[in-house]
Amino acid sequence: MGRNVSSYDLLIIGGGINGAAIAREAALNGLKVLLVEKDDLASATSSASTKLIHGGLRYLEYNEFKLVREALIERERLLKAAPHLIYPLEFVLPHEHAVRPKWMIWAGLFLYDHLGGRMSLPKSRGIKGGPYLAPLKTATSGFVYSDAWVDDARLVVLNARDAADNGAAIRTRTELLSARREGDVWRAVLSDGEVTARALVNAAGPWVSDVAARLGVHSKAGARLIRGSHLIVPKLFEGEHAYILQQPDRRIVFAIPYHGHTLVGTTDVPVEGPGEARISEAETDYLLAAVNRYFMTQTERGDIIATYAGIRSLYDDGASEARQVTRDYVLELDAEGPPLLSVFGGKITTARHLGQVAVGKLAGAMGFEATPVTAARIFPGGEIDRFDDFLGRVRARWPFLGDARSLRMARAYGSMLEAMIGDRTELGEEFGAGLSACEVDWLIEREWARTVEDLVWRRTKLGLTGKVDESRLQAYLDRR
Repeated sequence: MGRNVSSYDLLIIGGGINGAAIAREAALNGLKVLLVEKDDLASATSSASTKLIHGGLRYLEYNEFKLVREALIERERLLKAAPHLIYPLEFVLPHEHAVRPKWMIWAGLFLYDHLGGRMSLPKSRGIKGGPYLAPLKTATSGFVYSDAWVDDARLVVLNARDAADNGAAIRTRTELLSARREGDVWRAVLSDGEVTARALVNAAGPWVSDVAARLGVHSKAGARLIRGSHLIVPKLFEGEHAYILQQPDRRIVFAIPYHGHTLVGTTDVPVEGPGEARISEAETDYLLAAVNRYFMTQTERGDIIATYAGIRSLYDDGASEARQVTRDYVLELDAEGPPLLSVFGGKITTARHLGQVAVGKLAGAMGFEATPVTAARIFPGGEIDRFDDFLGRVRARWPFLGDARSLRMARAYGSMLEAMIGDRTELGEEFGAGLSACEVDWLIEREWARTVEDLVWRRTKLGLTGKVDESRLQAYLDRR
């Protein structure tokens, strides 16, 4: 029965941001790691976020000071670790339709500016009139503060890439069918064979309870599934800043520049299972009303370019309303036999820290000494100085890319472009929207992409353009 069974120190179930961050930290600590994901990396929740690296200004209202402080510190680290992929973004908070008094907002912004210690981003300020408020119907005053933007799915890939470059095995389209404790190891049956591991991590996100059932264990902690939905609509305003809009129900909705359009989100709707990751009619109406309440440019259903929704698996802290459920994470360690670590909750912003804490917890149970290794570590592609200077060098080195493609690829791949393009003077077959055979080959060989959907929606977001010849791209994949 043990024939052809590979052995690992750590088996991680789930290829979202939490699983990938734990794999990175564990591999860099010298563990032999296998991460399995039943679909594509970031194929669920981790590609369906609001694309922000942020402290979570609104969490201060629920006294989540520890979470906000940790997230602000991580925001600063991530800005340095992936300057090509993560960059500052100003947010305008108009005091129109306000459901909180100005003194409360000023107090919250003061805390937000200082909770994380010394920060590189500008501090918040008040505004009256001017271009930031010009796209709005009646706003005459408000506030501006700073957070950061990220391509969420690509951040997952960078975690996985760094893990793989340091010895981790990453296997997508590989499902955990069952696992059981057998002596001092876990024996797991996967869709492509059997493996054993000294410890197992359940980082399956919305499927955390399903995986627990396949393991035959019962967690003390519980998961609460909350759907967050988004609209992508024609551009509502000019500029590279974003808006945070207070709603009558005390929730907030973001309006963010997104690939030439505006991204609007999110919602907080309790759901029963991970299969409910589809925006509802009510959510669509809610988000349209949220932006139409503020912007002079009005948006109707027929204007919607695309929608997406993700299921957040949050730690069930007993909050009565979905918007009040904590975004902090809980790591439950079951050390009755070979260790099992289950992950509940978490945010993209704090995933690196979650990975560090997770490996620290496992170290005691597995009998090794963990060293925090990622706090100041640069992600693949992040070995650049100022992004504008880097972009200038990219355009000088490969002028045939053109302005739009050079910007997109510099943001996506950073210093990895040298390995991708090198001394080439052309990029091979073109599939539209600036997607070439050279880039596709890289994404397949280095980033685990397999399908057209992987390529145009998660790795590049070029599906939004409507200009990719997907039939031609599929034919190319079939020929490889």
